[in-house]
Amino acid sequence: MKILLAGATGFIGKSLVHSLGEAGHHVTALTRSKTKNNLPCVSIIWDASSVGTWSKALEGTDAVINLAGENIARRRWTRRQKKRILESRLQTIQALFDAMDRARQKPKIFIQASAIGYYGPSTDQVFTEDNGPGTDFLSSVCQRVEHELVQAKDGDLRCVALRIGVVLEKGGGALPKISFPFRLLMGGHLGNGSQWFSWIHRQDLIGIIHHVLENSSLHGAVNATAPEPVTLKEFCRTLGEVLHRPSWAHVPGFVLKILLGEMSEMVLYGQRVSPKKLLDIQYPFLYPNCRDALEAILRPASP
Repeated sequence: MKILLAGATGFIGKSLVHSLGEAGHHVTALTRSKTKNNLPCVSIIWDASSVGTWSKALEGTDAVINLAGENIARRRWTRRQKKRILESRLQTIQALFDAMDRARQKPKIFIQASAIGYYGPSTDQVFTEDNGPGTDFLSSVCQRVEHELVQAKDGDLRCVALRIGVVLEKGGGALPKISFPFRLLMGGHLGNGSQWFSWIHRQDLIGIIHHVLENSSLHGAVNATAPEPVTLKEFCRTLGEVLHRPSWAHVPGFVLKILLGEMSEMVLYGQRVSPKKLLDIQYPFLYPNCRDALEAILRPASP
């Protein structure tokens, strides 16, 4: 396929570019950075605030994948930062669809990154793609993004909103931050540890994106999480065992609220998410449980 990828220089995007190339796809990356990005594909500088010359790259494209957006954990959630988180996502998706409207030969597939934050927090409910949204800030962001996707859908375009869990791998994402205290022998859970932690290995997430590109039966919302979510206490205990470090300390919830403000909701409250659509089609997860995933990520490299 000929694929246009926005957000190609991020934690997920860089690995996805390599994987798509290895599978024989032709990838064009949209990037805001003029510095060398070392991506093994064609890179085009773009500005999501306007439809410019970059829009020509959409002509004849088979699929568009949009992973772009402000990192939700980059800084404290001030009113200004909340606006940046939302607008960075809405501007990108709107710019891509504006450009698609101008194309004579339009893409047939549009994959949009969303998040399991769509569902809002819960201590006991199991969320599938059939469940409705929550009422907190992250849920409102996901709702707006997915609403734009529904509104823009036209004709034969197959749209998929990937509701992505916490992505685990070396070199980025949440795992290096979570594992750092363990390496200092101060590891433990955050809050009371009973909150659900719905995660996915980056390799499985990339495999799911390949699967979505190739399987027309997948459309609408798709939960991109491993089939075995765990509580944060269980995850941290397993992480300590894999690292051969104790998991005895923990950070009380009130401390996180002082340090992070409203952002603390991301770690104090969670969702138990099931990838029902993927399980229904028997998607072959490489890492269905967190122990196997953590051992694959953290075990020493072979000499």
